[in-house]
This record gives sequence, C-alpha cells and structure tokens, in this order.
Amino acid sequence: MNKNFIKIPFLENVLKGIGQIMLQENRWTGLLFLIGIFMGSWQGGIATILATSVGTFTAMKLGYDKSKINAGLYGFSAALVGVALSFFFQTTIFIWILIVLGGTLASIIQHFFISKKIPVFTFPFILIIWIFVFALHHFTDIPPSEMIAAKPANLNYSEFITPFNGFGEVIFQGGALSGIIFFIAVFINSPLAALYGFAGALLGAYISFTRGESIEGIHMGLFGFNAVLSAIVFSGVRKIDGLWVLIAVFITVTIDDVLIDNNILTAFGGVLTFPFVAGTWITLLIQKIIPKKNRLRRKLIS
Repeated sequence: MNKNFIKIPFLENVLKGIGQIMLQENRWTGLLFLIGIFMGSWQGGIATILATSVGTFTAMKLGYDKSKINAGLYGFSAALVGVALSFFFQTTIFIWILIVLGGTLASIIQHFFISKKIPVFTFPFILIIWIFVFALHHFTDIPPSEMIAAKPANLNYSEFITPFNGFGEVIFQGGALSGIIFFIAVFINSPLAALYGFAGALLGAYISFTRGESIEGIHMGLFGFNAVLSAIVFSGVRKIDGLWVLIAVFITVTIDDVLIDNNILTAFGGVLTFPFVAGTWITLLIQKIIPKKNRLRRKLIS
C-alpha cells in the first residue's frame, strides 16, 4: 500500500483531502472515511472520489501551494460537495456534472480564503451546496435520492451509540457502523481529537435535549455532528483546551438549534456545517479578544 502511494502521490493527496473533512491530514483516515461512505451509498463513494480528485487537480493546475495541496486542504470541501449532492438528489447526468463543477469551485473558493489567511473551514462547501440546492429545487424536477427519501432503519437509541451517529452525520451517513468507522479513522491519527469529538457529540446531544429538540433527531446525530467538528478544532493537551472545546460546542449547538427551530436555511438544503463554522469563528474571535483585554488591563494597572 505504501509503495502504491509513493508511485501515485495524487492518490495520497486525494485521500488526505477526504481525511481533512474532520481536520485529519492522514491518508488512512481518508481511506476509512471513504469506506464508511461507500457503506452508505456507492454513488456517494464515487461522488466523493470524483469531487475530491477534481478539487485537487484544479489546485494543481492553477499552481496553488504544493504543500497545502499535499496536505489535502483543497480536497475536503470538494469531497463534501460530492457526497452532499449525491445524498440530496438522484445522481442524474446533470448531478454528476454539478459534482465536477462543485469540486472545481470548492478548490477555487478555498484558495481565496487560504490566500487571505482566513480560517474558512468548510464554508466553501456550504456556500456551493446552498446555491446548488436552492437552484435545483426551484428550476429542476430532479427527485431526491433514496437515502434522503427513506426513513431511518435500525436506529439505535443507545446514548453510547448517539455520539457515533454524530460522527457519521458529519459526512451524511446515518448508520451507526459508518459513524464508528469514522471515529476510528480520526482516532488512528489523533486519539485526543477523536475523544474530544465524542465528548462534543455527547454534550451537543445533551444541550439539544434540554432545549426540547426531537429525540429521534438527537439520536440520529443531527444535533451532534457540528459539535464533533467544533470539539476537534479546539482539542489539545492543555487544560485550557478543554474549556475552549466546551465554549465552542455550546456556541455551535446553540446556533444549530436556533437555525433548525426557526426553519432557517431549509430552502437551501439545511444548516449543513454552518453552525460549526460560525461557532468556531466566534470562539476564535473570543480567543483573540481576551488577551487584548488582559494586556489593556495590565497597562492601566501599571
């Protein structure tokens, strides 16, 4: 396997791009993510490979920073575009064309923010899917996919399984087995990030429960996947990192619940990972403000 990666570096970049969906620069993480996606839908698996490959290829052809391409930073938003379109709609020829177009656009938009040194996370994916879903619903009659039309089967209401469902829903997978695979995929690269993600999903589920959200939705992981991502971003070995995870998850889940309760963004395909992005931006802003206030206080005292 390692020899194959040496012979085909593009394959490694693509797999790292898939791994970066949960901020993991690891080819094995990406491969496990891909396996979990294929378990849910072969169309989703193919769409993920296609979109990530297109996004990575676009970055290479446009001469973007090679180190960032090798890290998979031009692949994860493209990957999410691919799996999202195959999840929302039946994969007609037009949808496959949009998957290619979306992968290209995701890479270009990602580069704009990278060049401005703005931590944009999955926002390119969110923006593209919001536009595509709104347009497809209003100007085409492409039917929904079987995955989105079907009722969830064999839903496990165990509190232990719920966080794994949160991991699964990050990449539009509803089965607990895919979620467990995704957790393991993160764990092999960063055990701490995986455990913080697990804790974040539990906390997100609890906060949503206290706010009276749907029990079924909570156990499906629909109120936990954004919390998983926020927890992973701020995971670390310092004690203060735990506090930042707590703050980020609380802000993220609050945004998530408010948007869902008020049916905001439903016409655009839902909240997607926007609560994670918004919650993380706000938490990063708080991190910047606090040191400035402390420095100002010290100046006034002196």
